[in-house]
Amino acid sequence: MSSSHTSRRSMNNNNLELKHHYHDSIKQSGDVDVQVTNHDPDQEDMLRMGKKSDLKRIFRQSSMIAFTCIVQATWQVFLVANTQGLLNGGHAGIFWSYVWTALGMSLVVASLAEMASMAPTSGGQYHWVSEFSPPQYQRFLSYMAGWMSTLSWQATAAGATFVVGTLIQGVIVAYRPSFTPAGWQGTLFVIAVTVLVGIINITFAGQLPQIQKFMAVLFGLGWIPIVGVLIALAPHPDAAVVFTQFSSTGGWTPLGLSVMVGQISSVYCLISFDAAAHMSEEVKRASLSVPRAMMWSYTANACVGLVVVFAYLYSIPSIEDALGSPTGFPFLYVFQQATYNGTIPLVTMILIIATAGCTGCNASASRQTFAFARDDGLPFSRWLSKVHPGSQIPRNSVILTCATTMLLSLINIGSTVAFNAIISLQLIALMSTYSTSIGCVLFQRTRGGNNLPPAQWSLGAAGKYINAVAFVYTVYLLFWIAWPVAREVTPQSFNWAPVLFAGVFVVSLVFYYIEGRRVYKGPVTLIQG
Repeated sequence: MSSSHTSRRSMNNNNLELKHHYHDSIKQSGDVDVQVTNHDPDQEDMLRMGKKSDLKRIFRQSSMIAFTCIVQATWQVFLVANTQGLLNGGHAGIFWSYVWTALGMSLVVASLAEMASMAPTSGGQYHWVSEFSPPQYQRFLSYMAGWMSTLSWQATAAGATFVVGTLIQGVIVAYRPSFTPAGWQGTLFVIAVTVLVGIINITFAGQLPQIQKFMAVLFGLGWIPIVGVLIALAPHPDAAVVFTQFSSTGGWTPLGLSVMVGQISSVYCLISFDAAAHMSEEVKRASLSVPRAMMWSYTANACVGLVVVFAYLYSIPSIEDALGSPTGFPFLYVFQQATYNGTIPLVTMILIIATAGCTGCNASASRQTFAFARDDGLPFSRWLSKVHPGSQIPRNSVILTCATTMLLSLINIGSTVAFNAIISLQLIALMSTYSTSIGCVLFQRTRGGNNLPPAQWSLGAAGKYINAVAFVYTVYLLFWIAWPVAREVTPQSFNWAPVLFAGVFVVSLVFYYIEGRRVYKGPVTLIQG
């Protein structure tokens, strides 16, 4: 038996008395959702992880696929966030970087999906780090992963809402060139959208699966008229330009370096698939439904995204003109070149779907926050981990997520650069949790005695190879995420993500040594068997 396995067994034995008391209290509960039964795989998973099922399981596999598709929203995110790729790589740079990013991230999705099957919990990455890392490091590593995951999802919720607010401003500028957008206007739009999202996630939480399934139909069909309009009506360069013409407007040389910097546009639109994992405790048959939702939604998004990427690039005769659009969104310029009067209906559809995506981002962020607070990883953990008895949702965490989005949006009044800098934390923090959790499960497979729980959705014998490539790929991306958009660095083009990441890391360290190491034990201490 390996030393890692022995240490974990010792840890489990030390907590055996606590677990017996815990499980006895569950059996005595009158709540139907927590009755112990040999025929409830969800309850068996929760008991193995030492958790009580406080949240109501309202999602099924189909509704979770819809939920994850809308949160990831690859084709939408690409349209609104492709500036970095246009600056660095151009037509062919974006196209080919999208292809290899889609392939590389598929291994990351598969790795996380298997872990979601082994341990279907709202905690996601920080829980997996705790369970699969070397025992002597699990508390520190999982604590840091929990902070990074919580902050990245809070930034995701804020960033998604900010895009909706600024896109509304962009549409106004497109049709009223004399209009000068101001930061306070964008902030008001963001606050309005956040209030709507909060109402949906608190008042209509029980109807969220139905809402997301309805919106998934619009999401699944919405790209078709966009592609049709672009292909049929937009001015086009030669089709070969999409595949062969690289460019570097951002100033990076040689051209290969420019493409590496520009690939982040493709990375950005192919992440957030872990949203499903953070909703695990509200999904029926989560150990199978969640990994399937992650894989199927990612595959659908990546495939549709490739079609939209081609149609969009094929509709840009001049990258300089697209980048020079006064709206701040190159895709609005492209839409107007194709159909001036039809742009508003197309963008309105995107805004409606994006608002549904904001709702999903808020839900996932609040569940991640709730889970980490439940394990005593955050300040005010008791309040944040409280579940409302009527709706069976972590209402306080939803409120915190809405409040965080609103507070961050206030920064936009004084400085758009400062707000974008905070939002830039999302990608690097989230990628760090991907790499850490995959690295830990790879450790278990290669050096830790392969002491992994069973998974209904398993990578099998190929697991360690998939994990290894996925780990290397995420570390590779962490390197490129830190690069500035342009070679000539200004406050606007400087990449603040690594600076903020380092700052958050230091703050997390301070919290850990002041309080975390005293109260935070790590989810693995409650694992049974």
